[in-house]
Amino acid sequence: MQIGVVGAGAWGKNIVNTLAELGHLAGVAELSPDLRAKTAEAHPETPVVETFDQLASLGLEAVCIAAPAEHHAPLARQALAAGLHVFVEKPMTLSVADAEDLVARADQADRRLMVGHLLLYQPAVQFIKREIEAGRVGILYSLNHERLNLGRARKVENVLWSLGVHDVAVCLYLAGCGAYEVSIFGQDVLQPGIDDDTRLTVQLASGAVGHVHNSWLWPELRRRLTVIGSNGMLVYDEVAQTVTWHDKGINPDLTSRDAGSEVVYEGVGKPLALEMEHFIECCQTGRTPISDGRSGLEVVRVLERARPVR
Repeated sequence: MQIGVVGAGAWGKNIVNTLAELGHLAGVAELSPDLRAKTAEAHPETPVVETFDQLASLGLEAVCIAAPAEHHAPLARQALAAGLHVFVEKPMTLSVADAEDLVARADQADRRLMVGHLLLYQPAVQFIKREIEAGRVGILYSLNHERLNLGRARKVENVLWSLGVHDVAVCLYLAGCGAYEVSIFGQDVLQPGIDDDTRLTVQLASGAVGHVHNSWLWPELRRRLTVIGSNGMLVYDEVAQTVTWHDKGINPDLTSRDAGSEVVYEGVGKPLALEMEHFIECCQTGRTPISDGRSGLEVVRVLERARPVR
């Protein structure tokens, strides 16, 4: 399958390399002359061009968009208009209106529209999804996400739109439902109006609650998901790639129960390769992607409703 990539920057180059390894890289479009030169040197057999129009002329079947977030919507429109299947990095768009428009256009063109919610393709997250559906945690009470680091601050989107997209996507996916109420508190200390630290609460349609703490102004790397249920708790350490089962809880008489803990999943997956393979399969078979346009739209709905107060 012939797939082009728009954007070969910090994350785009990983998509380029992955598609090349899978044997599906047909071309790359990149505005930066320096990045074009580096990409051409790394992939001498692949056309590396400047514009989307030049890329689309290479006889593509699909395109992966890894440009800055503010360009996602216009580039995806161009790609769908050209009859291409579209993979667009997170966040899908920067507004609900644009996300709704892309979903409608993809439906009309009968093209697959998939969003780069990478964590949904992490084997550990798929393991947790199966454990929840099998009833291991019992009634799902809450999903608690932490994505913190001294990271790369953005000039357009805030830390929730930049980092929290991953966690919101996982929250909705694991809960298996949408949100009916959203509240958030944010702090902007580096740039007025662009939050560096946000704490989001999502009331889910199932009755569970999602809590998401994101910061790019933090002294240490912390990426963790804690799932709380009536039967016990699961903790996913994204850095160590482990899932630990805590056979713990509070009894009806309000006494504590602690029957110990054990690591129930351990292993390093390759979520980007799995994500690209899934995109290719969906394009070839017509299957609906796990992170399709509608799921991407639901994530953008939460993000747009999350207007930080200070």
